[in-house]
Amino acid sequence: MPDNGWPADRIDTRNPHPARVYDYILGGKDFYPPDKEAAEAMVEVWPSIVPHMRENRKFMHRVTRFLAEEAGVRQFLDIGTGIPTRPNVHEVAQDVDPAARVVYVDNDPIVLTLSEGLSSSTPEGRTEYIEADMRDPAAILSSPAFAATVDLDRPVALTIIAMVHLVMDEDDPVGIVRRLLDPLPSGSYLAMSIGTADFAPEEVGRVGREYAARGMPMRLRTRAEAAAYFEGLEMVDPGIVQVHRWRPDGGVDPQVTDEQIAMYGAVARKP
Repeated sequence: MPDNGWPADRIDTRNPHPARVYDYILGGKDFYPPDKEAAEAMVEVWPSIVPHMRENRKFMHRVTRFLAEEAGVRQFLDIGTGIPTRPNVHEVAQDVDPAARVVYVDNDPIVLTLSEGLSSSTPEGRTEYIEADMRDPAAILSSPAFAATVDLDRPVALTIIAMVHLVMDEDDPVGIVRRLLDPLPSGSYLAMSIGTADFAPEEVGRVGREYAARGMPMRLRTRAEAAAYFEGLEMVDPGIVQVHRWRPDGGVDPQVTDEQIAMYGAVARKP
């Protein structure tokens, strides 16, 4: 039993996990040899995966700041949190308002063992972590941690960043997102980034095959398929665009091209 209290066999160190591959490519340190091997194979077949993942992370930062600063949201439900890499959602939101509250959700036990990085809340705010699979919205929404943190009489931002390309069509990802959004009140927001091969189909297709070969199947989606997640919602300008083109600021790498980004990003308000 390690110091964190979780059995070592809870963490699968023999096979790569998308969150740990992402961590390695972002320059993190919380990965195992299979994750490193998988990440390096991805970089070999598509070197642009490095700026692609960096710009996706920056998109998350801009989205969170927009939601807290301009939309006035003070509660966040972050699905598929991944390895803590500062700044995390609560750090961006609490920089705007120290009283902001965030519930993080992930299904990789290593994220839980590292969740101290997700719990460094301000005294005025609150963060909670739920270990759950996004394909089970009921488990998330019925969690005591969710009930203790989120007031469903006030708007909530549902953030699902770089996750749905890991959910296959047979699991109904649009329906999953809808079930997570349904109980949230009017004035809530949905923010997503969605994997696509629209801009570099051959190169991104190679990445998809590398993921699948390592037990991580991927379903990349077109812009029309991405739009299905936002049906019935009020799109925030500029709508569905590549993540580096969503309200870019000085942090966006000016050298990045559209062909290097395989992720759509968008934010929409629930009427």
